[in-house]
Amino acid sequence: MIAHALPCRSFRDLVIHLRPAALGLLLAAAPLGAQRTHLLLVTGLGGEPQYSDAFVKQGTQLYDVARTQWRVADSSLTWLAEDPAKDARRIAGRASRESVGAAFVALSRRVGPGDLVVVVLIGHGSGEGPASRVNLPGADPTAAEYAAWISGFARQTVVFVVGASASGDFAGVLKGPGRVVVTATRTAFERNESLFAGEFVRGLASSEADADKDGRTTVMESFAFAVREVAKGYETQRRMLTEHAVVSDSVLAARTVYAAAASSGDPRVVALVAERKALEEELEKLRSRKAAMPEADYERELERLLVAIAEKSAAIRAVGGRP
Repeated sequence: MIAHALPCRSFRDLVIHLRPAALGLLLAAAPLGAQRTHLLLVTGLGGEPQYSDAFVKQGTQLYDVARTQWRVADSSLTWLAEDPAKDARRIAGRASRESVGAAFVALSRRVGPGDLVVVVLIGHGSGEGPASRVNLPGADPTAAEYAAWISGFARQTVVFVVGASASGDFAGVLKGPGRVVVTATRTAFERNESLFAGEFVRGLASSEADADKDGRTTVMESFAFAVREVAKGYETQRRMLTEHAVVSDSVLAARTVYAAAASSGDPRVVALVAERKALEEELEKLRSRKAAMPEADYERELERLLVAIAEKSAAIRAVGGRP
């Protein structure tokens, strides 16, 4: 189900009867079994110096966020760009169709079950349906090719962000189980310059996207921040809003954090984390039974588990652990 704007209806329906504490927990909960985070960042052709410079600036910010905040290992952090000479220390190579495909192959050799794979494309978009693309030097990979490249990550959670104009059709092409697809526009016909990528990266780099200030930013929080700030930008400039970002799975986006939880040697933290994991497993089992349960019973049990997990997270923080 595609959520076209905030608030996302499917997400709101799920939590409408829950207490604020439970809602906050759902927004902060990480996917079960998350281990390591990997980032493949691709910044495309600017066409004009102002856009080329903006894409490099956004790439630099996101690269540094991944390395310092998400703790992504150097071997799992790849940035391909229009001109590698713009930042030879960070940029691994030129963003061509061949190098992007090779980067996915290399990434597939590093990931493990339960890992988080984040792919971010920043640039100018074009096309329609499976032929949609983000403009790179030389031949452009299509949305269909990106779909083929990520098909091998079935045992990982994939977050695929297309921060480009005319990117809306990527959502339908890339969607699948265990994937969150974020596009800067709703359709391929929203072709004007997009502000989404800049605000998306700014929210992560400044931690402003961390709405509940718990130190862990979810994909949904970063999406919500960017949508809100883009709207403010258009309003400030007295322009009609011509881009409408979408997220493909609002529930998974709300549960997925960019940084894997840090381990702790404190036995109290270890015990509390194990107890929380058991509660999270109960939550997953409950969600799998939703269709067979009366709605009131499901919501009552959902709230009980969410509150219990929130209390466990608070206990972890209280003894100095990372929630």
